[in-house]
Amino acid sequence: MATTSDNTSFERGFPELRDKWGWFVALGVLMLIAGLIAMANLFVATVVSVLYVGALMLVSGIFQIVHAFGVKGWGQFAWWLVSGMLYAAAGVVAFMNPILASSVLTLVLAATLLAAGVIRVWVGFESRPNANWGWIVAAGVITTLAGLIIAIGWPVNSLFVLGIFLAFDLIFQGATLTAFGFALKR
Repeated sequence: MATTSDNTSFERGFPELRDKWGWFVALGVLMLIAGLIAMANLFVATVVSVLYVGALMLVSGIFQIVHAFGVKGWGQFAWWLVSGMLYAAAGVVAFMNPILASSVLTLVLAATLLAAGVIRVWVGFESRPNANWGWIVAAGVITTLAGLIIAIGWPVNSLFVLGIFLAFDLIFQGATLTAFGFALKR
């Protein structure tokens, strides 16, 4: 329940943003719409995600190659050059074959979720003397299960898993920005 002091402290923390509340709401609504569009066509959302990651890898690889020539006298030239070339090559592969790239990225996502989940469960059990350690274990179990579900469905689910993550991220970010904008208006 919001009290007058809650609203006053909120306004005190963001006075310069109060006049811009409509921009937050507009951006939030646009992100919500984009998330719903992504949810309606998960395959296209997956391909867009892969192309985005591929573009980032290609640009980063090119910069790393340029950087390698900039530090040529350092003695690590070959490592920087090879690393940049591999990064750029991965970006090119993402553009040339986004389905293959989505399959690889989905498998990496599954492995990462499995590893993170198992580590969280372990950390939770190691935190047993502390209050609420069970929440850490529960979060780890959920993360592990998400990784297992993705791994079991691989490679077929690589056509839509990344799209689901993108859609949910857009929807939650949109809802958050919309709520933040309306809170600024009050």
